[in-house]
Amino acid sequence: MVNYPSKLLEKAVEEVSRLPGIGRRSAMRLVLHLLRQEKEQTLALAEALATLRSEVHYCRECHNISDSELCEVCANPRRDHAMVCVVQTIEDVMAIEATQMYRGVYHVLGGVISPIDGIGPRDLEIESLMQRIRRDNIREIILALSPTMEGDTTGFYIFRQIQALMPSAGEEIQDSVEGVHRPMPKVTVLARGIAQNDELQYTDEITLGRALAGRTEMK
Repeated sequence: MVNYPSKLLEKAVEEVSRLPGIGRRSAMRLVLHLLRQEKEQTLALAEALATLRSEVHYCRECHNISDSELCEVCANPRRDHAMVCVVQTIEDVMAIEATQMYRGVYHVLGGVISPIDGIGPRDLEIESLMQRIRRDNIREIILALSPTMEGDTTGFYIFRQIQALMPSAGEEIQDSVEGVHRPMPKVTVLARGIAQNDELQYTDEITLGRALAGRTEMK
C-alpha cells in the first residue's frame, strides 16, 4: 500500500486511476508529471476538462458529440441524409470518418445489447433510430457494429425492429404521424474484412474502408 505524503496527491491519483486503462501507478506518474509542469499548463488542462463537461452537447439527431444541438455531419447539406450508418460509439464515427469513404450520416447507439452487463434495448438509442426511419425518407441503414456476439445480437434486433414497422402487406413503412407509406430502407452490414471480436474503432482505416465499401444486404 502506498503511503502518500499528501492527501491532495492521494485524491488526485484516486480520481485519475478511475480512467479506463489507467492503474494507480500510471495515475501517480501522470499526476506527478502535471505537478512538474508550469502551473498555467495544468490549469489549462483542468479548464478544458471542466468546459468539456459543462458545455458539450450531443447531437439531437444522431447522438454524436457536438458543440451545438446539431452536429457538423447532420448539419451538412452535402451529406447523404438518406443513408444512415448505425454505430456503437462516438469513437466509431471518428474511425469511419477517417476512411474518407463515407458520405452519409450516422446514428450512435451508445453501446450494444449485453444482458450480462445489464444493457438492454431500452438503454440504447434504438427507439430514436426507429423514429428517424418512420419520419425520414431513409434509403439504407448500414449496421456498422463490431463483429462480436453482442454486436451481432444488436444488429439482428434492430433488423427485426425495422421489419416490424412494415404493414402486413408490401415492403413499405407507415409513418404513424403523417399516415404516409415509405419504402422500407435496405439494411446492410459491413463485409467481414474485420476480424471476429475486433472493436470497430481499433480497425485500421484501409480495412474499415473496404468493409464499408463491400457491405452486404441483411436478409
